[in-house]
Amino acid sequence: MKRVSRLARARPAQARADSGAAEGPVRVLTLTEMGARGDALAEGSDGPIFTPFGLPGETVEAQVIGARAAITRVASASPDRMDPACPHFGRCGGCQLQHWALGPALAWKRTQVETALRRRGFDAPVAPTIDAWGKGRRRATLHAIRAGRGVRLGFMERGGVRVMGIETCPALTAGLQAKLPALEAIARLCAPRRGEATLHCLDSETGIDVDVRGAAPVTERAQREALAGLAAEHDLARLSIDGETLAAARTPIVTMGAAKVACPPGAFLQPTALGEETLARLVLDALAGARRAADLFCGLGTFGLRLAAFAEVLAVEGDETMLMALKRAADAAGGLHGVTTQRRDLLRTPISALELKKCDAIVFDPPRSGARLQAEQIAASKAERVAAVSCDAGSFARDARALVDGGFDLVSVTPVDQFRWSPHIEIVGVFQR
Repeated sequence: MKRVSRLARARPAQARADSGAAEGPVRVLTLTEMGARGDALAEGSDGPIFTPFGLPGETVEAQVIGARAAITRVASASPDRMDPACPHFGRCGGCQLQHWALGPALAWKRTQVETALRRRGFDAPVAPTIDAWGKGRRRATLHAIRAGRGVRLGFMERGGVRVMGIETCPALTAGLQAKLPALEAIARLCAPRRGEATLHCLDSETGIDVDVRGAAPVTERAQREALAGLAAEHDLARLSIDGETLAAARTPIVTMGAAKVACPPGAFLQPTALGEETLARLVLDALAGARRAADLFCGLGTFGLRLAAFAEVLAVEGDETMLMALKRAADAAGGLHGVTTQRRDLLRTPISALELKKCDAIVFDPPRSGARLQAEQIAASKAERVAAVSCDAGSFARDARALVDGGFDLVSVTPVDQFRWSPHIEIVGVFQR
């Protein structure tokens, strides 16, 4: 059921604090559209006025300074305005869109992809956004700092200045939410006196994996025993400090196709399990029947280990620990075609068209910044089909331009949403010669 957000009836002072904007003159604004970063836009004399926590079609009273506005009252609410799912919404920087109904938010994310493609000269059809939230985020990074005699554990506040302690987080899987008290207890034992520690957490198939980075030195036997005791008390699969295993009841495992991957501490995975499955399905459909495929920026093998069910795979990645985990999983799995691994920083040294000469299909999944140089080498290769996976519409469109200029046709684009309540979007583009 649609309900009016708490922000709409918040006291003006609280609304200002939630938005992070300074004091300014109150104006009446008509919000016309949603900006790329999740702020509603109103027309100003010198350009758009960015209005956090607003929605298209709303009329609001807001304090305005320059191009920023802080809502003090929603005078006319959108029918798509929702009550936020989290009591920390408005201050926590992790979510920007909990006040917006799911359907319109998914449609807006599709529009963002269409807009980015048009800017690069494409008029390609974009499929409706697939909701791949599933059970929530299985991977999260929490920050911990000293606060008095205790610690503050949570996410960065809106604006990225301070760590905000959290008591709950509906964006996380139930398994991770249940371990928040354990994570706070761990942080109390190993957070540094100055600066912050980060807890890299994964809800794996065998339990919760925690790797603490930036911890104070954990050298005393009593301290190590206390941390190991916490891991046992809270039934963590594994607890590591800066990648060094301190306690391990079980190996954190994720399944990728026919392979069981033992995750290194702090390893990168798609944030939701359903998101990974959805992206993999789209890639496999695009490259079905390939004889030899390259998986570039392969990580733990999200795509390569599944492609190996019908093709020989060249898996290339810069992180040695993830590459080794992929190779061990491939060797242990039965019925896979050959998987060859190569360690390389593809952003600095792209794999060349000549090195790709035996590949008839390629998938690449670069960081948010994209991989223009690698895309140019793929375009110059003899590959017939390419699946490009991206978490940024702008860099995806730029890399797509390089592929199309090199002789490919862009045949399909599918947005996948595994970042609910945020402006982020995953994209799978399929290219053929």
